[in-house]
Amino acid sequence: MSSFFYFIRESLKGFTRNLSTALGSIVTIFLSLLIIGIFFVGGFVVEKVVSSVESEVSITAYVADDASEADIQKVESDIEGLEGVASVSFTTKDQALENFRSSTTSDIIDTLDGVNPLPASIDVELSDPQLVEQVADEIRGNATYQKIYGYDTVDESLVYGQQTVDRLFALTSSVRYIGVALVALLVFVAMVFINNTIRLAILARRKEIAIMRLVGASNGFIRGPFLMEGALHAIIGSLLAVGTIELLRRFALPKIQGALMFLPLDLNTTAFLFIYAVLVAAGLVIGLLGSALAMRRYLKV
Repeated sequence: MSSFFYFIRESLKGFTRNLSTALGSIVTIFLSLLIIGIFFVGGFVVEKVVSSVESEVSITAYVADDASEADIQKVESDIEGLEGVASVSFTTKDQALENFRSSTTSDIIDTLDGVNPLPASIDVELSDPQLVEQVADEIRGNATYQKIYGYDTVDESLVYGQQTVDRLFALTSSVRYIGVALVALLVFVAMVFINNTIRLAILARRKEIAIMRLVGASNGFIRGPFLMEGALHAIIGSLLAVGTIELLRRFALPKIQGALMFLPLDLNTTAFLFIYAVLVAAGLVIGLLGSALAMRRYLKV
């Protein structure tokens, strides 16, 4: 226990002795972990958004105005038998116009002069959104539907949201790659700062280290203060990152949620606690690894 307090005392001395360099490493760790934390939060939010979008993925198959009731019922029956389909319903032209009227506040309806340009449709709800492409292909290839589709081509007559999900995944994948590269760069810079700080601490205590070697001090006893100093930088930097994210959570996130009420931006406390634990652990790894590399290079014990 006495050795532990000695390590703490010596690490604090090293911290004050090389204050500017120590602050540089702390700020770098703080920025690195802050960006990591923000990407974690963003990852959780994107996952919720994608899940929300996926849960609302459905297929609308428009049908021609002259389609017979028998053909429509045949297509509905065929679709109900497909894997991944939860329910099938039919929307008439009049229902489609009424739905449009209730969803808009514009005067577009009044300009139609009693003409209804909206087609009837077969609406398909899915039990498994991942099968939307498979179900759409089955409808597209249905012989009866090929006789009654509503627009110029079968493809134009089928509308579903998987394209939106795919584009969202492609965008988040690109952002993730950029984020990983940026975080890796900042982690490298943070380790360089810690390496330089520990190197200066070793140089400042080189006479004391030589005396400790002469009196038989163990390698662990000599290295302990430098590891503790790297850990101290990491803990301070990670706590600053955690504190900043918590402030953003308490004050900025509610305002963003209010402005983007259509997006599921609310994350539970468990998610943030997980992020905070990861940031502190990552900070300690950065601090200890940077210190260990510096000692391996500059401290021959």
